[in-house]
Amino acid sequence: MTALEVCDLVTRGGARHFARVIAACESFGPYCLIGGLAVNCYVEPVYTFDVGFVVTAPRLPELMADLARRDSPPESDLRIQFTTDQRYQAFLSRAVESDVLGIRVRIACLADVTQGKLWAYADPRRRLSKRTKDELDLIRLAESFPDLKAMYPVELRELLDRG
Repeated sequence: MTALEVCDLVTRGGARHFARVIAACESFGPYCLIGGLAVNCYVEPVYTFDVGFVVTAPRLPELMADLARRDSPPESDLRIQFTTDQRYQAFLSRAVESDVLGIRVRIACLADVTQGKLWAYADPRRRLSKRTKDELDLIRLAESFPDLKAMYPVELRELLDRG
C-alpha cells in the first residue's frame, strides 16, 4: 500500500482533498506547506491530520472562496489550515519542491519549517498536546539535522543533549 493510499484510507478521502487544495494553491500564486506534514518531508514521517499552508496574504480571501466553490470530500478528516501570521510570508520565497503523497508540492525550506515549529512550540496559547507535538517534531528534526539545535531554546537543547 502506498503512502497516498494509506493517507486516503486513514483520513477518509483526505489525500484527494489534499490534491484539490494543492491545485487551488497552485492557481493562486506562491504557497508552501508548513507544519508537521512539511516536517515529514525532511525526517521519517508520522501520521498527521493537520495540513498547514502559507499563501500570499492578499490572495487568501480569493483562495478561500475558490476552495469553498470546489467539490471537496465532506467526509474527509483532513484539517486544512492557512496561517495569517505575517512572519510566515518570508517562507514563500525560500520554499522548495518535494513529493508529498505522490504530488509535487512547494514546502518551506528546512530552516523555515524548523522556525515555524519553534514559534508554535513557544506559543503559550496553543494546547499542551499541540505544543508537545511541536516539541516532538523539533526533536525529530534535530536528530536528523544536529546543526538545527543552535536555533533551539536552551531547555530543548539540554533535553536533546540528555537524550
